[in-house]
Amino acid sequence: LANALDAAAGPDWNADTDFDVRLQDVPLTNRRPDVTVYRAETIDLTPTRPEHVLLVVEVVSPGSETTDRIVKVDQYAKAGIPFYWRVEQAATGVPLVYTYVLDPATRAYREGEMFTGAVKATAPFSLTVDLGDA
Repeated sequence: LANALDAAAGPDWNADTDFDVRLQDVPLTNRRPDVTVYRAETIDLTPTRPEHVLLVVEVVSPGSETTDRIVKVDQYAKAGIPFYWRVEQAATGVPLVYTYVLDPATRAYREGEMFTGAVKATAPFSLTVDLGDA
């Protein structure tokens, strides 16, 4: 997914899997999303700031359900990150991708599209990737 996002994002954005995001300074809150899409020109700023991030992706694993479904969603929205995707493994073994879009007026996410197996997104940029191949 990170490679597909990186390719689809174009030259202005990078997608990385090992990238810290400083959500706030007080209290100090850093997160390391499973995938972060950020402005390419800010690659040397570590940790990156929310205003440089376009999309964060979290892959839910046993033990991270509450954090990924509730805590991080709220933190990323309050930090102003425009897009949040959550990847879950269905009982069938097919990945499910839930997408969220920030409402800047409320600093909360509204639900976007949900994809089963293959992602065919138009926002934040056009992307088609079969997660079954990943």
